[in-house]
Amino acid sequence: QVYLAESGGGSVQAGGSLRLACRASGLTYRDREYYMAWFRQAPGKEREGIACIAADGTTNYADSVQGRFTIHQDNADDTLYLQLDRLKPEDTAMYYCAAQRRSPVTSVWFCSRASSRFQTWGQGTQVTVSS
Repeated sequence: QVYLAESGGGSVQAGGSLRLACRASGLTYRDREYYMAWFRQAPGKEREGIACIAADGTTNYADSVQGRFTIHQDNADDTLYLQLDRLKPEDTAMYYCAAQRRSPVTSVWFCSRASSRFQTWGQGTQVTVSS
């Protein structure tokens, strides 16, 4: 059973930075069996996939965060990170990490930002950006 636990959210002013962490248990990144992603959901809006990372480290970002956010995973402690820089008020949302085991036919370089592909989710961490 895979469990995910996010941390690192908080309140910052526009232009500031935060680093979110997603500690995983029940999986080992070195095994390259999972791809991971970060999502966010603001009140009254749909959940948005903002960044994903494949089993081999390949990354993909939504246009809304490209160049400002960085996703990476630490194989030493099986923790997924999302570095948030140059934050804007419109980045205010609950942020979630998600994990999905690769099928035998899914390439190690594949990842997805579609929420329908993910079965395992964390509980979320709130990010609030003030102007």
